[in-house]
Amino acid sequence: MHSVFLYHAIKLGFDMAIVNAGQLDIYDNIEPELRERVEDVILNRRNDATDRLLEIAERYRGQKGEVQKKDLSWRQKPVKDRLAHALVNGITEFIVEDTEAARLTVERPLHVIEGPLMDGMNIVGDLFGAGKMFLPQVVKSARVMKAAVAHLMPYMEEEKLRTGMADKSNGVVVMATVKGDVHDIGKNIVGVVLQCNGYKVIDLGVMVPAEKILEVAQRENADMIGLSGLITPSLDEMVYFASEMQRLGIHKPLLIGGATTSPAHTAIKIEPMFKHAPVVHVLDASRAVGVVSQLISDDTRDRFWAEMREKYSKIRDSRSGGQAKARVDLATARAMAHKPDWTDYTPPRPSFIGVREIEADLATLARYIDWTPYFASWDLVGRYPMILEDDVVGEAARSLWKDTQGLLQQMIGEQWIKAKGVVGFWPANTDGDDVVVWTDETRKTERARFFTLRQQLEKTNAKGQFALSDFVAPNGPDYVGGFAVTAGHGELEKAKEFVDKGDDYSSIIVKALADRFAEAFAEYLHAEVRRELWGYAADETLTNDDMIAEKYRGIRPAPGYPSQPDHTEKKTLFELLDATKKAGIELTSSYAMNPPASVSGLYFSHEEAVYFAVGRIEKDQVEDYARRKGWDLATAERWLRPILNY
Repeated sequence: MHSVFLYHAIKLGFDMAIVNAGQLDIYDNIEPELRERVEDVILNRRNDATDRLLEIAERYRGQKGEVQKKDLSWRQKPVKDRLAHALVNGITEFIVEDTEAARLTVERPLHVIEGPLMDGMNIVGDLFGAGKMFLPQVVKSARVMKAAVAHLMPYMEEEKLRTGMADKSNGVVVMATVKGDVHDIGKNIVGVVLQCNGYKVIDLGVMVPAEKILEVAQRENADMIGLSGLITPSLDEMVYFASEMQRLGIHKPLLIGGATTSPAHTAIKIEPMFKHAPVVHVLDASRAVGVVSQLISDDTRDRFWAEMREKYSKIRDSRSGGQAKARVDLATARAMAHKPDWTDYTPPRPSFIGVREIEADLATLARYIDWTPYFASWDLVGRYPMILEDDVVGEAARSLWKDTQGLLQQMIGEQWIKAKGVVGFWPANTDGDDVVVWTDETRKTERARFFTLRQQLEKTNAKGQFALSDFVAPNGPDYVGGFAVTAGHGELEKAKEFVDKGDDYSSIIVKALADRFAEAFAEYLHAEVRRELWGYAADETLTNDDMIAEKYRGIRPAPGYPSQPDHTEKKTLFELLDATKKAGIELTSSYAMNPPASVSGLYFSHEEAVYFAVGRIEKDQVEDYARRKGWDLATAERWLRPILNY
């Protein structure tokens, strides 16, 4: 019923619902009689609609979880229909056989691509655009299409044709993850979705400087450019990129996407820098095809651009006016700092001082995986494990889950990736808003210093203005810990193997699983720290759900995240841990971690330590922070730009 409701509602302009549409059944695959009676109820077409639906409901009672018999009746259809069925349903089993059968009926192999294969992909595109197919299904369709094209390639080469898909595309899109950033799962999904809809995608990969992106876009006569980024420094790189397009007089639409991007940032920071062509923030892969198709079409481009300009202008106006949220000056914020009672508190001493290399087997880490973000990476929103049994979205979720578990077992059994890490503990005390790390227990020689930021938003509750330094004692024997872990060694190589085989679906699963293993490693190691390595919670017996819900004592905040938005603090952490040598994790020029499936952070043990967001800060704190770090004001503003309140 949800599938039918959304299908009709979306056509009438419905664009938001508190329901997981990420895994709905394909509308056209709902049994016709059932679909008709559901529509009678939803559309109120008959007075007896409810009775008629209840009449056939008994047929479906208890069917969830039954073993399905493989239906091969579609194999009796003409080859054109068989190819379309395989593409829509992501079936590779017979694709070579059917592609060859189609080739024997046409004059040129290219005609199979231009004809039945593109017809099938057009159906996929229409279903996706109508909300009747979703990302996992579309990526499976791409795998089928690539297998068919791979079979035809030798025949096309014999005829001295280049490639059917390249020569006959709906448009050319150059995509890249910007300089300093290494994350590309979302970008890869967008690329696959665009390819499924007949667009030629030139994916330049990760950490690509602006000059290369622009050079390739000009050389390939791209219709538009897509930029992706995950970490906050990527936002500045996108602003720079837009200004370069303006300076060079390039007239190509610019698409912006990635976890840290937003319509507001695009409107306020990026669009004003580039006036020659549209700048559009693309929320997720499901919106990409619609955006690209409107920008390429001569009939819709100008209207769409005008709508975007108006939308972003309204965003800028809304941000420039109105009552600003009250903030306190830095001196007041420090006077209102959270102040634990240190007089009756004895900080726990770690079991060792210094650093240790850590390895963990994948089978152990698998028990610590939080699967909810995994489904979210496929634009499928819903909590695990309930998502697998959801009456509306459960079937599609179970399909993805089955494919994932198969690759997961191979990943563990064949050791596709290796998990390595390093953990360390050091004597520490606070000095104002800084955490001083000492060379040894004498606490006379400073080895390093972590600079923290303090909340300045005026609060109406009794909580203080937090900074991470609040959770370390100003005097006496206290400690701070740090870690860096990765599950990315081998990830990119294995993912590339699948891409080379035309299997983007499995490649994306591998990358998404590597991310989950890295997060699981961080969760596992933190549990080891609490119970043994630091040992302040030796009797802890939390379940995995408890740990996901953060029901433990202590925190592990990461530089670049809400409690400490400055990514450059990773440099100090990595030097203390010797993380590059001991765990094989490097920092890019923007302080992203490479391999991408890596996690790092600090450990605080105090029982009052909590996660918090620093939020926006005022110029007085930025000036003070720059002074403490030995920066000029411009450098501090560059790295803290996303949280500046001026």
